[in-house]
Order: sequence, then C-alpha cells, then structure tokens
Amino acid sequence: MHMIILSVGMPRAGTGWYYNLTNDMMLANGAQDAREIRRRYHLQSVLTEVNCNIGALTLRRLLAVLAPSLLGNTFVIKAHAAPTPLALTLIRRGMMRATYLYRDPRDAMLSAMENGRRALARGKENAFSPYVEFDAALKFMQEQVRVWEAWMSCASALHVRYEDLLTSYEAEAERLARFLKLNPRDPQTRSVIARYRPEMAQPDQKGVHFSQGKIGRFRQKMTPEQQAVLLKVFGAYLPRMGYAE
Repeated sequence: MHMIILSVGMPRAGTGWYYNLTNDMMLANGAQDAREIRRRYHLQSVLTEVNCNIGALTLRRLLAVLAPSLLGNTFVIKAHAAPTPLALTLIRRGMMRATYLYRDPRDAMLSAMENGRRALARGKENAFSPYVEFDAALKFMQEQVRVWEAWMSCASALHVRYEDLLTSYEAEAERLARFLKLNPRDPQTRSVIARYRPEMAQPDQKGVHFSQGKIGRFRQKMTPEQQAVLLKVFGAYLPRMGYAE
C-alpha cells in the first residue's frame, strides 16, 4: 500500500539527520524522493526546499500531499507540528506512518538559542533568531513539550529519543527500519544505516542540521539560576521523557 511517511520531531533534536536516514532507507527500498514529488506535483508552496517540511498539518496541506500518495507514490516528508485530527485519521487508516523524535528540552532549548545567535552574528536571521534570549526560548520550548505530549498520545507513532539515537544508533536505526516494514539486514538498508552513523555526520552537511549534538550541554552552558527555572518548568515532564533532573 502506498503511503506518506511523516518524520516529525522537536526542533534542534537531530530531526534533519533522522529525516534523511528515513528518506534514504525508503529510497533504497523503492520509494519515491519527496523532492521529486514536490517538483512533479507542484507542491513548492506546501513542502519547503530543505527536507520537504510540510509545516502545520492542516487540512489543505495534508490533502495536497495525500493526492500524490493516492496516485501510487510512497515518500517521506518532515514536520515539527503537533498531530491534527486529520493526521491521526490518516495514521489510523494506514495511509500515513509517523515517527516522532525528541530530545531533553533543556538541550534543545540551548541549541535553539545558539543557532539563532550564530545566524544573527552572520547578519542573517533564521527560524531561531527570535529565541536567542532565555525567556523567549523558554516559551518556545514549552510549546514544543506540548507537541511532544500530543505525539506521545499517538500509540501508532514510533517514538524515538535523540539521546538513544546517539548512544544506541545501530539498535535505533534497525528499529526504524522494522517500523518502516523494511529488513534492516538487507544490503541496501545496511548501506544507508552505515552512511548516517553519528561519527559520519558533518556540521555543514546540507539538510542534516547536525552541530554540537552533545548530551547534557545545558549543565555547562546554563547558569545555576537558569537551570533552576528549567527544572521548575519542565520538572513534571522530565521523568516521563526519560531524563534525570
């Protein structure tokens, strides 16, 4: 059955890396490239140039990408958004398969602040430029934790921690392959898994968004006062997410 593979994740949680791993696994096993789908079906206003990000999972956007799927194409798109009723319906009916990647929100928040600052230092704003200050970044990350909660309520989605992807890459890559109904031992899939090992990532690799990627950096970079605020705000979520205080 042809379907849409939706690769969703918390911003600054290695989502570009995971999207490309997923996309290349599917391409190696006969799926279509979402970049070609975007061109062929004139979806430039729906799927962004980098990693085919659909943005919000609205009725208009989902129907736009559903059309090529119904015409016999299986392809991978990316998002950071919370699930919507239509998205959940497509998942339940087997017309869409979703993965959700998340990270310790304190590290993700730090990464967003640093990314925004690097962009401003180059004189070019980006999506994280509004979040260079602690309070603004905190509000942004609170929204992302609500998105995490929504996706965790979707039992059919594959839930993945960024930290597990870093420390147990082989097992997580094979888990992804099985979720996609692929054989992780097939040569073409093994080749893709090898290509995306963490040690192979380049900071400037287009579409992968892999920079520092270290676990627990917020403990060195945030002040004790800031860490106390983070614990107060995210403390109820951290154990559920699998993180120590």
